[in-house]
Parts: sequence; structure tokens; C-alpha cells
Amino acid sequence: MRNGAGMVDVHVEGHADVLFRFETALIEEAPPLARPTVTSSEMAEVEGYDAFEIHHSELGAEPDNHLPPDLFCCDDCLSELRDPAERRHGYAFTNCTQCGPRYTIIKALPYDRPSTSMAGFELCPDCRAEYENPMDRRFHAQPLACPVCGPKLSFHGPDGRHDAETALDAAVGALKSGRIVAVKGIGGYHLMCDAANDVAVKTLRARKYRPDKPLAVLFPQQGSDGLDAVRQALDPTPEQEAALLDPARPIVLVSKSTPFPLSGHLAPGLGELGAFLPYSPLHVLLLDVFGSPLVATSGNISGEPVIIENEEAETRLGQVADAFLHHNRPIVRPGDDSVTRIIASAPRAIRLGRGIAPLELDVDQAFAEPTLAVGGHLKNSIALGWNKRVVVSPHIGELDSARGREVFEQVIADLQVLYGVAAQRVVCDHHPDYVSTRWAESSGLPVTKVQHHHAHASALAGEHPQVQSWLTFTWDGVGFGTDGTIWGGEAFLGGPGHWHRAASIRSFQVTGGDKVGREPWRSAAGLMWEAGREYVPASDPSGLAFQARKRGLNSVATSAVGRLFDAAASLVLGRDMASFEGQGPMELEAIADPDALPIELPNVEDENGVMRLDWKPLLDPLTDTNLPATERAGMFHASLAQGLAAQTMLLAERHQFDAVGLTGGVFQNRLLAEMVIGRLTRAGFKVLMPQMVPANDGGLSFGQLIEALGKEND
Repeated sequence: MRNGAGMVDVHVEGHADVLFRFETALIEEAPPLARPTVTSSEMAEVEGYDAFEIHHSELGAEPDNHLPPDLFCCDDCLSELRDPAERRHGYAFTNCTQCGPRYTIIKALPYDRPSTSMAGFELCPDCRAEYENPMDRRFHAQPLACPVCGPKLSFHGPDGRHDAETALDAAVGALKSGRIVAVKGIGGYHLMCDAANDVAVKTLRARKYRPDKPLAVLFPQQGSDGLDAVRQALDPTPEQEAALLDPARPIVLVSKSTPFPLSGHLAPGLGELGAFLPYSPLHVLLLDVFGSPLVATSGNISGEPVIIENEEAETRLGQVADAFLHHNRPIVRPGDDSVTRIIASAPRAIRLGRGIAPLELDVDQAFAEPTLAVGGHLKNSIALGWNKRVVVSPHIGELDSARGREVFEQVIADLQVLYGVAAQRVVCDHHPDYVSTRWAESSGLPVTKVQHHHAHASALAGEHPQVQSWLTFTWDGVGFGTDGTIWGGEAFLGGPGHWHRAASIRSFQVTGGDKVGREPWRSAAGLMWEAGREYVPASDPSGLAFQARKRGLNSVATSAVGRLFDAAASLVLGRDMASFEGQGPMELEAIADPDALPIELPNVEDENGVMRLDWKPLLDPLTDTNLPATERAGMFHASLAQGLAAQTMLLAERHQFDAVGLTGGVFQNRLLAEMVIGRLTRAGFKVLMPQMVPANDGGLSFGQLIEALGKEND
């Protein structure tokens, strides 16, 4: 047996019936997380082997590489970790062939130890024996290690330094005393503190300049199914429980219990908390000793990829963390945590990361040449397409910072090297000012530009290739339209490569440029002024924005539903300033009465034949302070859901389509999405949403590839 170019070559000798049983067992008796397939089987010359052997890896002429994501700590290793009789008892880097780091330690393929960041840790005799024993579950486990020969922890804090023997206890002591500890994990650092300690949580927020954005919480794995600690603070549904226990161990959004026993500052103004279970041996050990939930938020400067280097962590996180729990296993590239939300009873990817990405997908048609898609500007990911394969990278993040751009370029280079594929062309967003667009234009490769919402629609179509014709609603906050305005409430007929804009919402002027997304009052003012109403925003008493609008300065027309949500949050909640993207809409969803009655919104066809949903009737109830905020928020959601359903029915009278698609960041709003799905399903429509690929801009790169492929084959 030997590793090849993305495949394993197995030479086996014996009678025909034995060979048949071997091939069957190879598939049916594979380890739990393995997904092997037999791509070909043919007769070979007998060479007289009488024992199992692994030969050195051999690269083929045409690589067919597959890059595994990082895996959670399996049950066997978990048992060893907690068993005082085992030699890996309490060892934070315990793993086997079924678990441990992959993507974040691989430098090159084939996946052999010398090609990983474990190359510098020479195996001790005991580990070597396991590594070379075909009957051992650690047989050729590349991250294999033990306390004698493997990576080690170290703790740096205000009270001094601790080596491997005392580092973990020192970190737990710091956490119990209310300190913030930066902990190096599999894909980078987490900033951790006691999730029940108000002072610690508020201190973390103040130091990280993160006043409101929700913080993820890592729960101890307790009880027969591991979820007892989760149930003490949250009310998970069966679907959320399954997602929490998924081998990917994503962060899952789960409703808070009442009363809520943890700090009220974890997710202020929201009804859900991002929860996840320990996935690395280090997390397991920390939580076992600490005994209660810990905040575990990304160790980064806001919006940047997570930090992976020890020295950089102390330099850049030194103003946030009181102490550092390091280790000396190098991380080759960052890998943030995946995030999932259950919508309409199914898990939907919010962020692709550790445990899920690189996400490998098959497509029905082959690319004419290897193609790189570079995504958008926010929530960036990149994707590589060749033959009938697509690989979507883990979440990279915002491209505003130097570090964001550095990791963006690293991942572009890494994916091509690791998969043995050199891109021959680039696909990017239509927006001229995106960093990703400018990179594409400077790459020296042929460039195809894809309209933002066409990419959203095509990403959904790429997940459901069985659908031939679509009516797809792409609702989000911003996307450069083909007419020079900002789109975000669009409905398209057709399919990848041939989308036709059939519907939208009534557009309105917003003033302030890039400030609009973080200052919801600007959207509220835009709606009121567009409707001819007098309105003096509390955040702009001097009227500068209104004067700028009259003069056409820094103002643009938008049809974005995301901006409608911002406006409603400002008018209903007084949320005039947002400290993170989507804050107002998330707070609006959290308080909305799901039983509130909708208001009928008219649909009017514009001069270009685009059906426009008119939001004007919403203004009276949204500004009626005699109505409870919960009712106004619920009415807003219900009215948009009913308006979308009305657009669908009107378009169905004129056009044929097989399914209705819902995508774009707005449909990460569970209440809205489920209201829409309920109405359309009752009316007899087939409704589909993204599941594997994020509906938000994290899925743009995949959609760009599918759109480019559609144009190739149109």
C-alpha cells in the first residue's frame, strides 16, 4: 500500500473470493469518519507478498488530492485522556487516525508526517511502535505524539512562567480568579474567561473593543450524551443537540433558558447564545478541571483571521489577555470555528471553518480550465474549481486589514499547491473597490466579473443541481448592482449563467457611504425622507445628512432588505448606532412577536418591468409608539414574509420555475425564513435554502464558480 496523488494504491494477493471479501470489507468496515470509495480495481502481477507493508508515497501525473479538515477528539482518545492508567493521561495533544489536526498542520500532500508541522517532533520508541503497527489505531497517524516526544504546553502570566507539568493548572487558576487567558488551540488562539463572571466578560469586551457582539461559549461535555451542562443554561431543540454533537463540533446558536445562569453580557439583547463542545484534548482538559462554561471567542483583532503565532499573540493580544497558554506545535494556517444555525429544522452553515472546511463539493459539469474565485470583501472565503470539483476554503474574514489580506493571499497560494492545481483564470465580484476584485485584476490571469447577487443565487443552485429553473430571492445588505445602485432585495428567474431580475423592493436613498451599515439611523432617515415625511434623526440634529441628500452628496439608491431591517431597528428599538454588522436586525428578530399580523404591501411594476415591493405602508406602525415594540417587530417580519409570498404568486402567473430559493444574509434570520417557507409551502411551492455553503458572503466564492461554469455551458 502507498499514498498516491490523492488516492491510496493497494496491492493485495489471494484467491478471487478472498479478494472480493477484502474489497467489500474495505468499504463496509472503514473507521467511523472515513468515507472510502474504490475508484478502480484491476488484475496485477503476483509479487509474492506475505506481510502488510506501506511503501513511500508516490505522486502521479495528475493529482487527485483531498485535504482533510481538522477533527474532534474521538471517544477512544477521550477515554485515554481521562484514564490515569494510560500513558497519555492528561496529555493535551492526544490523537489517533480518527482525530486530531489536519488542515492546520499540513504543509504539502501526500499527507505524511514529514509534510506536516509535526515533522520536528521525532517519535519516541513507544509512539514509533504504535505508528508502525497495522493493528494499532494509531497506525500512520501523522499527528501522533505523547508526553515524551510530542508538543508541550507553557503558561505565561503575571505571576511568572510555567512549563508543561504545571501550565494547565496555572491557566485554570487564572481563569478561576477572573482573568482573561489567550489559549492556543488547533487553528489559532481563543480568548477565554469565566462565562458566569460578569466582571471578566465586561473586561474582555472593554479590552477587545467589542461592546455588544455575541461571544461564543465552550461548555463542558457532561452527562450520558455530553449535553447536561448545555441544558443547564440553554434550551436546545433535538436538531440543535444533534448539531452540537456533530463531529465537526461547530458553534451552534441555541435559545437561552429562563432564568439564564451565565453572564447577561455574553449576548446582550439576543435570545440565543453561540454554544459548542470541546473538540481538542486541550479544551477537554481545561473544561474538566474548570468545571463550568468558558467564553471562547476568536483570538484576533476584530474582523481579522485568528492569530496563530505565540510571539504575535503576546504582542497583539497583550492589551486584552492577562495570561497566555501556549504550545509549541506550529499552526501552518489559521482555522476559525465553524458556526451553524438551525433554520426550518435543518443545520445551515453561517461560517465555514474548523471541522468542515476545506469543503469539497462535486459539480455536474467540468470546468474548461482550473478557476479561482476570490469571493467578496467581508466574510471572505476563496474557492478553487477544476474538472468536476470545487473546494471552498475556511472563513478568512474581512479584507480591510493587512493581516486579512496576508491570509487571503496565503490561502489562495496554499490551496493551489496542496491540491496540485494551478488556476488559469479568476472570478471576482463586480464591485470595483473590493480588495478581492483588485487582487483579481492584478493577478495577470483572465478575469471574469460576477454580479454579487447572481453569485448568491448560483451558490444556492450549486447545492441543488437537480433544479433546472429557479425563482431565487437574494436578500442582503449590500451588493453592487448592474445599474450602479446598491442591490439587496432582488428576485431572479433562471439559473446559473442566465439570471433575469424579475422583482425587487422599492429603492430609497441612503446617505453616508460606508457609514450606513454601522449607523442604522441613516436607513431610517432614508425611508422617511423617501416617503416625503419630516424626520430629524436624534443622531443628526443639525440636519447635515438631509442637506447632503438634497445635494446628492455621498448618497446612493438602494434596494437592500438589510437596510430595511436597519431602518426598522432604528425606528422600533432606537438602535441608531451598531457596534457590529447586523446588530439591529438581530435584536429586532429577538424581540419579535411571531404571531403579529402582517400589513399588506403593494407590488408595483417599474419602467423596466421589475416588480417592486413597496415598504411605505410599514412606516405608520413602525413609528407608532403606542404599539409594543414586540408587536411592531413581529409585524415587520410578517409583512415582509407576506410580501415575498405575494411576489412569488404574481411571478408564478407569468413564469414557470421548479423551485423558490431563499439566500443572502437576511435569510439567516430564522423567524423571517420560517415565515416565508411556511407561506410558500402551504401555497404549493418547493422552497430551498443553502445548507452546506453560507447564505451570507461566505458563500460568494462558491457561487462565483457556479455562475462562471453556467456561463461556460450556457
